[in-house]
Amino acid sequence: MSQFVEALLLQSGYNAALVTIGAALLGLVAGGAGTFIFLRKRALVSDAAAHATLPGVCLAFMAMVAFGGDGRSLTGLIVGATLSAGLGLYLVEWIARSTRLPEDAAIGAVLSVFFGFGIVLLTFIQTMTAGRQAGLEGFLLGSTAGMLFGEAVTIAVAGCAAALALFVMIRPMTLVSFDPEFAATTGIDVRLTDLAMMALALVVTVVGLKIVGLVLIVALLIIPPATARFWTERVDHLVLIAGAAGGCAGYVGAALSAAIAQMPTGPIIVLTSFALFALSLLFAPSRGVAASLYRHRSFEIRVHRRQGLLAMARGEAIYDHFTLRVLRRAGLMRADGVATAKGLEAADKALRDEARWEIARQTHDEEAAVGRYDGLTPIEDVFTVDEIAMIDRRLRERTGGAH
Repeated sequence: MSQFVEALLLQSGYNAALVTIGAALLGLVAGGAGTFIFLRKRALVSDAAAHATLPGVCLAFMAMVAFGGDGRSLTGLIVGATLSAGLGLYLVEWIARSTRLPEDAAIGAVLSVFFGFGIVLLTFIQTMTAGRQAGLEGFLLGSTAGMLFGEAVTIAVAGCAAALALFVMIRPMTLVSFDPEFAATTGIDVRLTDLAMMALALVVTVVGLKIVGLVLIVALLIIPPATARFWTERVDHLVLIAGAAGGCAGYVGAALSAAIAQMPTGPIIVLTSFALFALSLLFAPSRGVAASLYRHRSFEIRVHRRQGLLAMARGEAIYDHFTLRVLRRAGLMRADGVATAKGLEAADKALRDEARWEIARQTHDEEAAVGRYDGLTPIEDVFTVDEIAMIDRRLRERTGGAH
C-alpha cells in the first residue's frame, strides 16, 4: 500500500512518474474523444483503426532501418501507425459506401486483414539483423518501460491537439451523434463530421500505442463514456465525466502498475477503467442497479400499501404477509391486525381518492387522465385544487352528500 501511495504522489521514480502523468493525459483525452464514438455506436470502427495500426508500425520500423536508423523513433512509428490506420478507416468507409456489404462486415474484413498482415511483418522483423527489434511487440499490449521524456512530450502534444479539436467540434459532433438527418438540414456535413470523429479516435489510438497497446486502446475509448452514461443525460457533462473517468483510470492504473512488480501498465489501466464502470453500473444514483432495485422496491411497497388500505376501507380480510408487514411498518395497522387511527384515516382517503378517480375519468379525456394519474401518486400531486373541488362536488352530487 505504501508503494501505491508513493506512486500516486509521483514519488516512485522518474520513469514511473512520467508514465503515470502520460497515462492520465491519455485517459483524459481518450474518454472525451470516445464519447462521440460511443454515442454514434462506432466502437467497432475504432477497434478496426486500432488493429490497422500494426502494419504501419512495422513498415515504419523497416523504413527507418533501411535509412540507417535503429527503427525505434516513437515519432516515426506514430506516423506509420497513423497512415496505416487512416488507410484502414478509409477502406472501411469505402467498402460500406460503395458495396452492398454492411459496415460490420467491412470492419471485420479490414480488421482481420490488416492485423494479420501486421503479424506477418512483425514476425519478419524479428529475423532482421539490423535495427532494434526488441520490445517492438510491446505495441500490441503497451510497453512503458524506459519511456523517454521526448516520447512523453509527443504523447502530450498529440493529446492536447486532440482535446482542442474535440472542443471546437463538440456541437456538430453532438448533433450528428443524435440526429444526423437534422444535422444535415442545419448545414452540417455529416460525412465530414463522422470522419472527424474517426480522426480523433485515430489520434488517441496511435498516441496510446506506447502505453496501452493497439489491442486494448479501444477499451480506453469506450469504457469511460459508458461509465459516464450512468451519471448524466447531458452531452457536455458526459464528455467531462468520461474524460475524468479515463484520466482517473490512467492515473490510478499506472500507479498500480508502478507499485506492483512485473505488472503490465496497459491491462491494469483497462481493468481500473472497468472497475469504475462496474461501480457506476451498481451505484449510480439514477441509472445504477442499486437505484433501479430501490425504485422497484419502493414501487412494490406503494402498491401493497394502497391495496392494503383499500381492503381496510372496504372491510376485506388481508392475507398477503408482505402487505400486512408494509401496513404495520407504516403504523397503519397494529400487530394483531387491527387498523390504527392513522390507518383508518389513510384507508378512508384511499377509498375517497378511488371514487375521485372514477369521476375524473368521466370528466377528463381518458388518455390524458390515465397519463396524469397512476393510482399511486397522491391525487393532490396530479390535479389542481380547483379540479379536485370540482371532482368532489360531482362526487357529492352522485352520492347525495355522503362524501
